[in-house]
Amino acid sequence: MTTGLAHPEDDNPLSYTRLDGEWLTWYKVAHRFEHKVPRQDRGDIRHNIIIELSKARKRDGKPILVKRAYRIASLVVALYWRQETRKPLMVSLDDSITNGDGDTTELIDTIADDKAIDLSAWLDAKTWLLGCPIRLIEIAHKRINGQILTHGERTYLYKWRKREQKSLICG
Repeated sequence: MTTGLAHPEDDNPLSYTRLDGEWLTWYKVAHRFEHKVPRQDRGDIRHNIIIELSKARKRDGKPILVKRAYRIASLVVALYWRQETRKPLMVSLDDSITNGDGDTTELIDTIADDKAIDLSAWLDAKTWLLGCPIRLIEIAHKRINGQILTHGERTYLYKWRKREQKSLICG
């Protein structure tokens, strides 16, 4: 059966222009629905629709009405989206990403660490002093001025030094 779509100059045996009969109708139905999926999946959805229509024709043993063909095509598209939304969005922390400069970094290296030291802020004495106890600052002023520390001040300074050493070692 000739459809008017066949082009004699078309040498591609897989071309849709060579379809006729039910296959041409099924292609037209599929073509109307393929825009409902992302561009990279349009060829797949077109073929899935045509295959489902072929299965329905074989099951029924009689030609499929166009309205029913549209319903089947609509179902194939709905099942596509159902499958797409159920895909787990898992990403491995071992995966690498590329930044704008072309450098690659593993995802695990991009996770913020609450215990990480901000080196630029750590080197800034004003920032460090904001978190430092006032008593420790007073002891530091006494040491700078050459004043003798009391036993309580020496004990306080000793405990602070030990605590900071422990946090540097244990991290």
